[in-house]
Amino acid sequence: QVQLVESGGGLVQPGGSLRLSCAASGSIFSIYGMGWYRQAPGKQRELVAGITTDGSTNYADSVKGRFTISRDNAKNTVYLQMNSLKPEDTAVYYCNAVIATTITHILSRYWGQGTQVTVSS
Repeated sequence: QVQLVESGGGLVQPGGSLRLSCAASGSIFSIYGMGWYRQAPGKQRELVAGITTDGSTNYADSVKGRFTISRDNAKNTVYLQMNSLKPEDTAVYYCNAVIATTITHILSRYWGQGTQVTVSS
């Protein structure tokens, strides 16, 4: 089976920075893509940023120019560097990955447990 382990969440002041990390482990045959979603209270979960194995990236309009997603394929790890944080960035951030396991060789989506990011003065 596959597990995603997240780290880096916390409390920061407006204008501050955080870096989130997510490492995939388990019976991994290949990883097609990894990314980050977030969900604030009373709102739907939304895509923040994603990256594929070939390096293609996409971002939500609300974070373009402030957030940067990157990936270390050798470590099966994805990062989200968050700068110039705003109160509206407050949410639970979830790591996700599209992975084929050594058992099935079929692509499936996996989710991390979520990490809280709070931006407040």
